[in-house]
Amino acid sequence: MSAAAGIDDVRSAARRLAGIAVETPLLRHPDLDAAVGGTVLLKLENLQTTGSFKIRGAYNLMSRLTPQQAEAGIVAWSSGNHAQGVAAAGAMLGIRTAVVMPEDAPKAKIARTRRFGGEAILYDRYTGDREVIAKALAAERGAETVPSYDHPHIIAGQGTVGLELMRQAAEMSLVPDQVLIPCSGGGLTAGCAIAIKDASPLTGVHPVEPAGFDDTARSLLSGRREINASSSRSICDALQVATPGNLTFELNRHLLGDGLVVTDAEVRAAMRFAFLNLKLVVEPGGAAALAALLSGKLETRGKITAAIVSGGNVDTELFAEIQAG
Repeated sequence: MSAAAGIDDVRSAARRLAGIAVETPLLRHPDLDAAVGGTVLLKLENLQTTGSFKIRGAYNLMSRLTPQQAEAGIVAWSSGNHAQGVAAAGAMLGIRTAVVMPEDAPKAKIARTRRFGGEAILYDRYTGDREVIAKALAAERGAETVPSYDHPHIIAGQGTVGLELMRQAAEMSLVPDQVLIPCSGGGLTAGCAIAIKDASPLTGVHPVEPAGFDDTARSLLSGRREINASSSRSICDALQVATPGNLTFELNRHLLGDGLVVTDAEVRAAMRFAFLNLKLVVEPGGAAALAALLSGKLETRGKITAAIVSGGNVDTELFAEIQAG
């Protein structure tokens, strides 16, 4: 297995994040149990600082920069949630931050990135390459880069979600049979899988992706990093990458079960269920694992299934339109 990150790194990240990241709730609700015929535990990272799990990895990496690196500032690239995590971590640590973001990112994500003190640099996600733009800008400024998923400290930081989930489940005297995780570049999935498998080797871990952006699911089947079609579109703005990360896929191919794929219609239905039944505001990408549960993508009857709700940063107009059906 890759030496990119291990359980000791995840535990180290948890110590570093104490008092920084919120320990988010692990929710069990009778409506959800009834809907799937089993026990469901939802890890609510939509209630995290900045509205998603991304502060965990960003702070874990940025807090380890040398004084010289911190002084030079950082440049990152993100569809919006990592941007907010980077900007918030920068505000806490006194580090200047700039983030390359798609111009069609949710307005709330761009606005909150700027509110946290980050510089938002917009580009066209369908004609530009955010990583290339960001690395060129970093070289021009002499700044450090903070990748959104393919870095050991990012992976370890995101893995603290899984560490908390398994501990909280144990406190409820429950051991999940399976855990579903929204997946983009694979940092959250890889980090959590490390922690989950350490606590319970027999627990299955499944990445969940939107249709058209199922690169991890296809890569797990083929054994090599697959690429999504450039024409793919999805409502799940947070889960759109071209291919899995190098480091993340090296970990995930050893740790994950089959990948699951959900449609935009299934994601919309999950967002409605979360709001109407659970009183939760969830963004499309954050609802992917819940959508897989509710649409029967795997067997849940009589099982204990955990799912991560990875974010809640959604524009009010889109949220209202989805709730209206």
